[in-house]
Amino acid sequence: MPIVRIDMFEGRDRKTKQELVKSITAEMVRITGCGEASVNIVINDVAKDNWGMGGELASDKSPK
Repeated sequence: MPIVRIDMFEGRDRKTKQELVKSITAEMVRITGCGEASVNIVINDVAKDNWGMGGELASDKSPK
């Protein structure tokens, strides 16, 4: 049972996430040979205030 975890900045819409899940699932099946139903994907939407890069908050580096 593969589990794919994705941490990314919040703000993407449902349609974008659906496309991401569909594409990653298809590639996991193609590459590993597992069944589609066994692929689990967890998307963590992280606020830029909760993400640090290079000693700074992401919200300070890229406010949008």
